[in-house]
Amino acid sequence: MSISPPKWSGPGQAPPKDEEERLRELGYQPVLARRMGGFGNFAISFSVISILSGCMTLYGFGLGTGGPAVMLWGWAGVGLFVLCVGMALAEVTSAYPTSGALYYMADRLGGRKWGWYTGWLNLLGLLGAIAGIDYGCALFTGAFLNLQWGIEPTPGSTMIIFICILLLHATLNLFGVRLVSLLNSVSVWWHLGGVALIVGALVIVPSDHQSPGFVFGEFVNGTGWDNPIYVAAIGLLLAQYTFSGYDASAHLSEETSNASVAAAKGIVRSIWVSWIAGFALLAGLTFAIQDYAGTQDTATGVPPAQIFIDALGTGAATALLLVVIVAQLFCGNAEVAAASRMVFAFSRDNALPGSALWRKVSSRTQTPVPAVWLSVSFACLLAVPSLYSATAYAAVTAINVIGITPAYAIPVYLRLRAGNRFEPGPWSLGRWSKPIGWIAVVWVACVTVLFCLPQSNPVTVDSMNYASIALAAVLILATVWWFVARRSYSTPSAYGNAREQAEIAENIV
Repeated sequence: MSISPPKWSGPGQAPPKDEEERLRELGYQPVLARRMGGFGNFAISFSVISILSGCMTLYGFGLGTGGPAVMLWGWAGVGLFVLCVGMALAEVTSAYPTSGALYYMADRLGGRKWGWYTGWLNLLGLLGAIAGIDYGCALFTGAFLNLQWGIEPTPGSTMIIFICILLLHATLNLFGVRLVSLLNSVSVWWHLGGVALIVGALVIVPSDHQSPGFVFGEFVNGTGWDNPIYVAAIGLLLAQYTFSGYDASAHLSEETSNASVAAAKGIVRSIWVSWIAGFALLAGLTFAIQDYAGTQDTATGVPPAQIFIDALGTGAATALLLVVIVAQLFCGNAEVAAASRMVFAFSRDNALPGSALWRKVSSRTQTPVPAVWLSVSFACLLAVPSLYSATAYAAVTAINVIGITPAYAIPVYLRLRAGNRFEPGPWSLGRWSKPIGWIAVVWVACVTVLFCLPQSNPVTVDSMNYASIALAAVLILATVWWFVARRSYSTPSAYGNAREQAEIAENIV
């Protein structure tokens, strides 16, 4: 791997002129505040991956789709492949450090239609992630309230908590990227400290633990499907769902100093740190299971909470749940930041209905305020079916994965297809670029098919996997809107023409 040394470092100093010039060369006048350092850029992707959100929220799913063996070995295997995807994507990010990220890369390397469909897939995944993260946080908050004050969680109360969390995240994001960066930096240490606290407590306090043979070899099939290979394959959703959102580093490129290097490093570092810490968390939880069936059928609605109760007692369980909830709040806040930048960038290129509104930027905070509100509002709508169906939350997580995962591979594939025509940025994989890139593309192709498959048998309205419908819906929507907006949608070839100058001036409000 060949990585040139950073040309500039030092949070709080003036941004390097060459980074702003590079953005102009890519076609955009800088309008966002470049106030995020390299650690902050890594922190936003690490916060969005959030092992204390993904692992904990989908742990119950993993208990029935392969059980401990699939959760642990699946995490190890999926993490390795995702690291390949992240490295390949980081190389392209280094060449095109813009808020548009994936769709801008695809547009530059493959043309307008590649960029258009990549953007819509990426947007679906990002908005689905906000819904999945914050609704999961609402579920954990309901379990906390139940333990602390005996309040029984209901779909209605969970939805109210969910809306309050969305409003909190929207408000925090309106204060500007400096606060977002600070919160993400705190989030890194909260996550790592939280994992250490949880695993340490589960190792030291309980007198009984499961055997290594159980943790690494026990296979559990509660799906209704007979084929163990099929069950193990769909059980990978726990890891693949958690390992998503690392494109946040790319979406915050225009607000990051030395972004051509820092954003690429942020993607890769967020993956491998999450990989190690997540494995420790899953192992700690699984070793501490006292009653497998009781954990699956817990009255709290959150299996990890039941593990805490059985292993540590109600008081300690309540405290650890609070640690998890705060981590999930950090995660959701970071995801709103990433999604709003995608909305801003896509609107800047006239790809969304009402683009003239969504691309406006506050002159005071240099934050895309309307894009923030659109992101949380749409995420709220995605979670509304959870009021009526217990399986709706699983559908939302599937929407996240099916939208965002293919979008990661498209720029990588187009970079491979471009061959020597691709001009790498300062962060490059060198001779490893092609093998790592093809591993990434093949892996994403496999999991995209995999996660459209039904996850339980028999397949009913309640048990159906709606990822394939979501994928078809967004592709149809993107195709229909293409015929409406194709004349106005474009990524600029170079900044400076009169129309772009006028639009940039109008965006500052």
